[in-house]
Amino acid sequence: MSYIIKENETWKCLRSETYNYNFNKKTGYFERYGTSKDDDPQYSFAGPEIADIEIVEGKCSGNCPWCYKSNSIDQDINYMTFDVFKEIFHKLPRTLTQIAFGITDIDANPDFKEIVEYCRNNDYQEIVPNVTINGNNMTSEWYDFLAKNMGAVSVSHYNNDTCFNAIKELTDRGMKQVNIHKLLSESTYKSCFDLLKKRKEDSRLKDMNAIVFLSLKNKGDRNNLKPLTNQEDYNILIMAALDNNIPTGFDSCGSKKFEKFLDVHSEYEHFRQYVEPCESSLFSTYINTNGKFYPCSFIEDEIKWGKGLDVTNCNNFIKDIWNNKKTIEFRKLLLSGCRNCPYFNV
Repeated sequence: MSYIIKENETWKCLRSETYNYNFNKKTGYFERYGTSKDDDPQYSFAGPEIADIEIVEGKCSGNCPWCYKSNSIDQDINYMTFDVFKEIFHKLPRTLTQIAFGITDIDANPDFKEIVEYCRNNDYQEIVPNVTINGNNMTSEWYDFLAKNMGAVSVSHYNNDTCFNAIKELTDRGMKQVNIHKLLSESTYKSCFDLLKKRKEDSRLKDMNAIVFLSLKNKGDRNNLKPLTNQEDYNILIMAALDNNIPTGFDSCGSKKFEKFLDVHSEYEHFRQYVEPCESSLFSTYINTNGKFYPCSFIEDEIKWGKGLDVTNCNNFIKDIWNNKKTIEFRKLLLSGCRNCPYFNV
């Protein structure tokens, strides 16, 4: 099946008989449709829209107890070099719109700046880079760099001052797409309400975009937290955000909970059009520091999936990776389960 891509300074648009999208490279606005504007395609036959690429693992000053990668301050650093990234970049299809970079500390990968700048300035395709930071080791130079080059920056919420100061530094430089990533679990449930309150009261957060709640996955050697399973507790939290006009989002892993919220709060039914359930192997791809593909980062090293697919040595990403037998099997499993995660109870 063939497709064409039309692109100018602002828009990147894909057109085919069964799968289409419009992406605004300046604002991040994205819409997808199939044979008609009312048709929602199950997956992209042409390749991923978004790539989650890990470029650092190991040593991290965050040392968070729930880290699913089990990164810690005592570990060695493993990072993706610019040469390896460039090799992977040119194997990814032109369907790609954005890359979300996975890092530990901002200065852990010595090639990070070169990697980011290459996304927008190369002879293949312009890609919007995004990143999630922990807020540690930040300097004025780093804030300047992120504000100039990133489409969006999310700051993980580990403690208020580190997170809130980073938010202010970025928004003071004119960034609009600046979010807080907040873990949602039984153990962090109360602090989620505290964060909503701070969003209204702390002036450092006045220009930020949204608080994005991330659902806990039971992964990580030192992670003993429990997922938030009570739907009513979840509904109370979302209502608290809505009642206070606090822009809120969630990862794809949390989409089913939000849909259940809409089932009992029909006054917010118009939000359903923004819900995107798990998109792993359907519209997104994950590539780890060693250049190995998995449907998503949480499946890495899971026994049921096995070893990843080697992107660095593939000849054709669509044939060897996107339409690999293992990827197709996962895709079928995901779709047969109404896009419920087949690996984790979220």
